Amino acid sequence: MKLWGGRFTKPTNELVDEYTSSIGFDQKLAKHDIKGSLAHVEMLGKCGIIPVEDASQIKEGLKKVLAKIEAGEAELSEADEDIHMNVERLLIEEIGPVGGKLHTGRSRNDQVALDMRLYAREAIEEVIALLKAVQQALIGQAKTNMDTIMPGYTHLQRAQPVLFAHHMMAYVFMFQRDVERLEDSLKRVNKSPLGAGALAGTTFPIDRKFVADQLGFDGICENSLDAVSDRDFVVEFLSNSSLAGTHLSRLCEELVQWSSAEFNFVELDDSYTTGSSMMPQKKNPDVAELVRGKTGRLYGNLLGMLTTLKGLPLAYNKDMQEDKEGMFDSHETLKGALQLFAGMIESMEVKKESMYKAVTNDYSNATDLADYLVNKGLTFRESHAVVGQIVLHCIQAGIYLLDLSFEEFKQYSDVIEADIFDALQPETVVNARAAAGGTAKQSVLDQIEKAEQLLESSYADKV
Repeated sequence: MKLWGGRFTKPTNELVDEYTSSIGFDQKLAKHDIKGSLAHVEMLGKCGIIPVEDASQIKEGLKKVLAKIEAGEAELSEADEDIHMNVERLLIEEIGPVGGKLHTGRSRNDQVALDMRLYAREAIEEVIALLKAVQQALIGQAKTNMDTIMPGYTHLQRAQPVLFAHHMMAYVFMFQRDVERLEDSLKRVNKSPLGAGALAGTTFPIDRKFVADQLGFDGICENSLDAVSDRDFVVEFLSNSSLAGTHLSRLCEELVQWSSAEFNFVELDDSYTTGSSMMPQKKNPDVAELVRGKTGRLYGNLLGMLTTLKGLPLAYNKDMQEDKEGMFDSHETLKGALQLFAGMIESMEVKKESMYKAVTNDYSNATDLADYLVNKGLTFRESHAVVGQIVLHCIQAGIYLLDLSFEEFKQYSDVIEADIFDALQPETVVNARAAAGGTAKQSVLDQIEKAEQLLESSYADKV
């Protein structure tokens, strides 16, 4: 008989048991469930709701149950529906009827909300650490390549030369915002719902703050209905994971492009690539491609959770069982990508010569020619038109700006002087952009210093 089966006259249809059971996936919450139960029963004993001796016996029993579950020795039953009922059954089998006192003053509704918050908190802290490792790897590549110049793109067309280090730092700051969003979400995740009961609280004289303190929460959920009926903290994690996935996917797209023969900007290490079963020359960027592909899973889990919640009346509804698989999957998907990513970036070979050759065989210094003419007295619109004519001539002649002679430059504008050749060198072009946030070497060094300071501090230090 089920632990809640007292008012029922018929057993549950086997198909209903199978369909509604969540033990197949929520067993992942076993340690969180037992951690919450240990704090709860400690409070029950402290408040005199159950005898202290019973509380001590239950605590010892819970620790044994957890050890058996972690060792794979506990039999988890689909008939018991979920991890909460399985743990309670195993506890009663371990210590006898006194185990039935554990559930005093709580419901599975506040219990599962607690478990999910404990899981979310742990997942957030883990993802933050992994994101920071990726940031460190990117900073490492930036430091190693402070003199490496590459084409910068807009519309995937060569636009202006930039330092490769500058490009790497762009992703460092994207991931920094991901870190900060996750850190900020902790203040909403880190509230204890336990004691909210099924929806209206409990008649027992519980101490919710004690339990919250025991579990490391910053406080309690202030409204019992809200505590059990929302999963906005899950949505927030799924949203933050999706954004982190977006940033990973964008960098992966560039790594796939850059490692092609057409670009030849980087070579990914053999340990992060695979071969072809048919074509022996192939070296495929499968890790980058798969991270890019799995971003769709992150988006799907977010949309699924939003759709699940959108029409639910207060308070708890069985629909909310759907919060777990998407949460678990997004956490594992993002964690898996990040664990691979730091090593892939650290071991990546940057093809400095190929990048520099690309910069010298394009017209990405055209903007600097226009700026040069402005500094010589032309308006920007006048200089823009002149440079456009020069570029057109070069395209038609199959040459680049630095291939022109001084006399050819003079044909387009009398203000051009012999210093034009220095002004159009890739190094000059890059270092001319010395404004804060620009691609000049000193500016990028400043960005690295700032990023390293951010990595060393926590969100709490910044607010």
